[in-house]
Amino acid sequence: MSRLQGGVMDAHVTAQGSPIATVNPYTGERVREFPALSAEDVGRAIDAAHSSFPNWRARSTADRGALVQRAGRLMRERKEELAHLLTLEVGKLIDSSRAEVDLASDILTYYGEHGPELLEERPLPVPEGMAVLVNEPLGVLLGVMPWNFPLYQVVRFAGPNLVLGNTILLKHASSCPQSALALEQLFTDAGVPSGVYTNLFVRGKDVGKIIDDSRVQGASLTGSERAGVSLGEIAGRNVKKSVLELGGSDPFVVLDDHNLERTVYAAFLGRMGNTGQCCVAAKRFIVLADVYDAFVTGLRDRMSEVQPGDPVDPATTLGPLSSEAAAELLMEQVRDAVDKGATVVLGGGRPDLPGAFVEPTLLTDVTPDMRAYREELFGPVATVYRVADEDEAVALANTSPYGLGGAVFAADPERARKVADRLEAGMVWINHPTASRPELPFGGIKRSGYGRELGDVGIVEFANRKLVRYVDADAPIEEVLG
Repeated sequence: MSRLQGGVMDAHVTAQGSPIATVNPYTGERVREFPALSAEDVGRAIDAAHSSFPNWRARSTADRGALVQRAGRLMRERKEELAHLLTLEVGKLIDSSRAEVDLASDILTYYGEHGPELLEERPLPVPEGMAVLVNEPLGVLLGVMPWNFPLYQVVRFAGPNLVLGNTILLKHASSCPQSALALEQLFTDAGVPSGVYTNLFVRGKDVGKIIDDSRVQGASLTGSERAGVSLGEIAGRNVKKSVLELGGSDPFVVLDDHNLERTVYAAFLGRMGNTGQCCVAAKRFIVLADVYDAFVTGLRDRMSEVQPGDPVDPATTLGPLSSEAAAELLMEQVRDAVDKGATVVLGGGRPDLPGAFVEPTLLTDVTPDMRAYREELFGPVATVYRVADEDEAVALANTSPYGLGGAVFAADPERARKVADRLEAGMVWINHPTASRPELPFGGIKRSGYGRELGDVGIVEFANRKLVRYVDADAPIEEVLG
């Protein structure tokens, strides 16, 4: 039996089926399903995570880091197996799946190696004696993760926190259960002790009960705005730390025609990566008037070249969306825009193919009364706006309720930086579409959430940043204030 088939027995398929299931979005085939855990099973999992915490915390950061590095190496060894599993469950192009395995492995390797130094205590300047800031783990954390990057989204939360010394309960998206099991097995095979990383097959409605449990000390969610609001409310009610990475409608601002072919290619990659199903995908292209026509033509030509088909076939350059429901939601947003006067430069429909496909679509003349103006478009649909100058570009970019990422393209770095500084976003890349690297903080503001993952700030989001102040035993006692 494959490693990826172990861990949980298949559920008996009822007429309705379990919501926790692998459904191939290319064929519509229901491949495998799993039963949700009972309340008693969830309680035992929380208890195991809580009981394993003292011993896990007592190990050195170097020891914990070595196990996380080993998990990174195992991930690369299992690259083909994992990549095909991602493509099966979420319809990702096979080369994109391989790239995701590489990035997830890089993250585990980076934090396994550099996490201990990022967590070292920091001395604080004081008039006399000594003071240090110490990073200590909180305990059991719950991670609630989405389907669009089944490996990367998990490890950017789990990898740093395992090195920090927290124990992890992971509720993955119901549509990628075998990816969830593969990750759990990977950490187990790397030597992570039982109870330190545990996959939970639970429904979304059960998440609140887990956060309510006094043994759980914090929660992180990557997903929809609605889910984030719910989790944040429950965590706040329990006075527990939470980190939320929610939706995005990232602006891609073009200030001049310098190397326009490169800019258009960056726009194409930024919009079409992962079939457009990425929180930090470029979604709103805001282009100065003297560049607008050439940019629209170039992007249309690029998008028209993609070839839909079987995502396992290397010749395919457009895969299906993650589900039929996702495809229908995107088409509702497109139809709303067209009905209200948007111009369809390319696409606008669904190809005559089986599976959850949507045509690459390019819209202009999008106005504030359209859903496409204010909502996140999660798929291969781009909107392009013409603006007169930088002030109008910034104003339009900042009208979105989201504030995750953004990109600015210009030959003059000082000009680009001034615009970047005015964008309301957690991340802005200059002359490159928004991306993610292991060493760089990732997160947003406004309705895109709060907190950070990755980087030197992300690794301490779920740390007790404890102050330890040393005063000489013979020194006079100062008046106590506060």
